[in-house]
Amino acid sequence: MKRIAIQGAVGSFHDIAAHQYFNNEQIQLICCSTFEQVFENIKRDPTVIGMLAIENTIAGSLLHNYELLRDSSTTIVGEHKLHIEHSICCLPEDSWDTVREVHSHPVALMQCRGFLANHPALKAVEAEDTAGAAELIARQQCRGWAAICNAAAAKLYGMKILQESIEDNKHNFTRFLVVSNPNKADFLRPLETVNKASLVFSLPHEEGSLSQVLSILYFYKINLTKIQSLPIIGHEWEYMFYVDVTFNNLTRYRQSIDAIMPLTKELKVLGEYKDDGKQTDIQYQAC
Repeated sequence: MKRIAIQGAVGSFHDIAAHQYFNNEQIQLICCSTFEQVFENIKRDPTVIGMLAIENTIAGSLLHNYELLRDSSTTIVGEHKLHIEHSICCLPEDSWDTVREVHSHPVALMQCRGFLANHPALKAVEAEDTAGAAELIARQQCRGWAAICNAAAAKLYGMKILQESIEDNKHNFTRFLVVSNPNKADFLRPLETVNKASLVFSLPHEEGSLSQVLSILYFYKINLTKIQSLPIIGHEWEYMFYVDVTFNNLTRYRQSIDAIMPLTKELKVLGEYKDDGKQTDIQYQAC
């Protein structure tokens, strides 16, 4: 049985992503309130695997998670892309006439701004988690409160769904990373399947330093799929660059890393793993 640390409650999108990624495997969830706790669980027990959201097609990158990943001793061993659909739910005794507040994670609230704008009487309240908001309302029997979460979580906690698919953009996907202790990496992803890597580095404050790195990657036929810059605290106008690359030849990829290393500062390979080209719709059964 694999033990998976996630941010959020049972029924959350992290839960769904974990069950889909480890399909047909027995897993035990470790539900955490914060992403910091996810990494703390892995540090405390090297057998624990982490699942964390890293970017969304609407909300963009989760910048804090990049920093947590860089500062941790974990490595990325996989990724999973999940289609995100939101529903609004309440206690069975409530209805549109009685609901006054809607609780959810701030990102979920942002992804449903159009829906909320059409219901100005609803007060939006931020919560730690989508499914956690539904669980709290059900457990404490909070009359007049609603939650925005996925439909599976609503059913899991015995909530009544008032409306499904309330997200503004129907092409809403979140990319999750699977992380582990480096000593466990080869057991979780066969090296022969690796065709993607995530890197982080800083550069000398010199003209053309980034273009030199990109030119070398191009020379080795390494495909750049994402680049994200974050400021280095205490160093004005200097940045850390988080880069995702894909490749068809592991040897050429390793050669490209050796070639760019002298041009960078603090180069770190965050993980080497298999690209998840597919994007998955929610199919979830409660544990």
